[in-house]
Amino acid sequence: MSKTIYILNGPNLNLLGQRQPEIYGRETLADVERLCADVATPAGFSVRLMQTNHEGQMIDWIHAARLEAAAIVINPAAWTHTSVALLDALHTFEGPVIEVHISNVHKREEFRHHSYVSLRADGVIAGLGIEGYALAVRRVCSLLG
Repeated sequence: MSKTIYILNGPNLNLLGQRQPEIYGRETLADVERLCADVATPAGFSVRLMQTNHEGQMIDWIHAARLEAAAIVINPAAWTHTSVALLDALHTFEGPVIEVHISNVHKREEFRHHSYVSLRADGVIAGLGIEGYALAVRRVCSLLG
């Protein structure tokens, strides 16, 4: 079994720390990667953090995860609420999937209250800032033993 956890990030998260810090905080994706590695490494796992603004690229990474990853932690960002294609891709992955949102999407606009990804996710974490990623990694490490 692979010992790699994919940490997948959707559109605009390349601007984490710069864009709307009052909602998303000042931490960056590099901070997310360090936080996740700090949890995964002692449990014998590695993390591979990726970000894209292109939905097809995200789908290709999910397909690659079928052979390369033990679990997926995904912040699909705006695709959460719009992408059946992303849901279909996640259904091809057999390992654990944890959906993460930095902000509490349920306290925001109503359109953000629905998630296609949640139909596949084994767990959903929202509103805990980037710490939600570390909690997701902790959970998949626990699930995978």
